[in-house]
Amino acid sequence: MTDRLPHFDASYATPEQKAVLEEILSGPRGNLNGPFLGWIHSPELAQQAQRLGAFCRYHTGLPLRLSELAILVTAARWQAQAEWYIHYPIALEAGVSPHDAEAIRVGQVPAFSDPDDALIYTFATELYDARRVSDPTYAATVARFGHKVTINLVGLLGYYALVAMTLNVFDMRAHGQDTLPFAE
Repeated sequence: MTDRLPHFDASYATPEQKAVLEEILSGPRGNLNGPFLGWIHSPELAQQAQRLGAFCRYHTGLPLRLSELAILVTAARWQAQAEWYIHYPIALEAGVSPHDAEAIRVGQVPAFSDPDDALIYTFATELYDARRVSDPTYAATVARFGHKVTINLVGLLGYYALVAMTLNVFDMRAHGQDTLPFAE
C-alpha cells in the first residue's frame, strides 16, 4: 500500500489499534479503505479522526450529493489519488454529474445546473483559494443551509483535507486502485 509506513499486521495490533479497527469495521464504512491504515500507527489519532470522519461523511445535514461534491473538490485541490478514486463513484451514485466531476478533476469551473451544487463549489473553492469565504458566499450559504450546516461544511472540508494530506504524505492508494486520476 505504501513504502513510507511500516507494514501493518492486524495480528500484532495493540489493544488500542484493535479497538479502532473494530469500530471502523463495524461502523457505516465497513472497510479500512483510505487513510485508516496510515493513522493506525497512531491509534489515538486514528480513533479521533475516524469518529470525526463518520460525522463529517454521514451527519453534516447536507444531502449526500453535496457532501460528496465537497469531497471531490477537496480531492482535486490536493490531487489526492485515493480520495478521488474512492469518492468519485460514490459522488456519481449520489447524483453529482459526471461532467461536473470531470471539470473539477481537471481544474475547471463546472457549469452547474443546480444552484446548491454551485454554492458548495464556490464555498469550498473560496475557502481553499483565499483561506476565507467572502461575505456574499457566506451569507448565501447560511441563508440556504443555516449556521449549523455551514459549520459542519467547514468541518467536512477540513476533515477531507486531513485525509488528503495523509494519503499524499504517505503515498497511499485505495484498495484495488490501478489508475491515477491526477498526473504525478
